[in-house]
Amino acid sequence: MVKKIYSQNADFQKFQVLKTNRNKRYKYGEFFVEGVRNINGAVQGGWEIRSFLYTREKPLSRWAEDLLATVKTQVNYQLTAPLMAELSGKTDTSELMAVVAMRPDDLSLLPLPENPCLVLFDRASNRGNLGTLLRSCDGLGADGLILTGHAVDLYDPEVIVSSMGSFFHVPAVRAADNDTVFRYVEQLRRRYPGFRVLGTTAHRQHPLYGEDLTGPLLLMIGNETDGLCHAFKEGCDRLCTIPMAETSTASSFNVACAATVMLYEVSRQRALSSRP
Repeated sequence: MVKKIYSQNADFQKFQVLKTNRNKRYKYGEFFVEGVRNINGAVQGGWEIRSFLYTREKPLSRWAEDLLATVKTQVNYQLTAPLMAELSGKTDTSELMAVVAMRPDDLSLLPLPENPCLVLFDRASNRGNLGTLLRSCDGLGADGLILTGHAVDLYDPEVIVSSMGSFFHVPAVRAADNDTVFRYVEQLRRRYPGFRVLGTTAHRQHPLYGEDLTGPLLLMIGNETDGLCHAFKEGCDRLCTIPMAETSTASSFNVACAATVMLYEVSRQRALSSRP
């Protein structure tokens, strides 16, 4: 089914609020996706594509035509070129945009292997950092991301764009409250003998490279300004730090950089431990 839009009608206004209004996104259970890499990621990752948006006033590429022909949707929307330009967040208007269904926030749905590595980001306050962390989780093999507290919206278009497509490959769940996290951690401890929870801190604590990161693991990453909340610090088996150079004037890394370093060390140790 295709609906044609020639003005800023109710459908068009809905697309606008999906881009800009967090509360409306969750009311509809949908979010807005733009960009070839992100749309491909959503399709390849098996996300439910509810609608494609496009215009026939300009020729569509073979890529766009193929998606329109092969991807099952509820309804597609054919807009005028000016309306597409108004919706697009790019200098050169995207030829295809998508409305995608959110996935349920259920920790039990995280698909875990025999030796999981999970990441928790507590009260993320920067969209770019969250997107970068999703990209690092994807690139370094983390099995899932848990978001806690009052944080930037996981489904914000800036988060999705800054993840460079990794958003659709990393299972991510927003935890309703800290108690939900602690209950989940207890389930993981019962399921995986030796499961550990390591927290990050900018203060001098146990050096990261001195920890055994080869077993089942949850890395807790703190808020950009305040670090981990007190409850999560108390719930960690150990607080770790990334040692800085003796000559450094920096006291810590950007939170996304720190998380990337930690995930790299996990990946490095596990690769070494798996060698014959």
